[in-house]
Amino acid sequence: MSPRRRTFAVTIAAAAALAAPLGAPAQATPAPTTGLTPQLATAYRSAKAHAVRQGVPLWITSGKRSWAEQRELWRDGLRTYGNPEVARRWVLPPGESTHVTGRAIDVGPLPGARWLARTGSRWGLCRTYANEWWHFEVATAPGRRCPPMLPSAAQR
Repeated sequence: MSPRRRTFAVTIAAAAALAAPLGAPAQATPAPTTGLTPQLATAYRSAKAHAVRQGVPLWITSGKRSWAEQRELWRDGLRTYGNPEVARRWVLPPGESTHVTGRAIDVGPLPGARWLARTGSRWGLCRTYANEWWHFEVATAPGRRCPPMLPSAAQR
């Protein structure tokens, strides 16, 4: 992945323009669950409490986004990748993003995201895109197996 694309991927994960390497935490303090669906907020809070008990670092780097925030991320993606088809692999327009409806969270740091990918189905939390280690949604009933990941957001 080129440095420009790596920076863009982190930007999406953090929902802010960051000049950090892929895998760096976007922020060191938890983002609030305000604006998330009640189901997602409850699932995340339960997973977070379990992670804390196990000594696993986990926090939300991006949750509910406004239409305007997502539109700016989409425009950044178009500038970075040059066309909508390629940009859609990393970011969706506001009318299609699950962040705008409060149905998605991006998490960090990488060890916490890996832990959540392994254990998240306990609370119904699943990684939904193979190319985004940070993106989770409620995609199954708690305790059930997560559905197969899509290759990227472009297949949504």
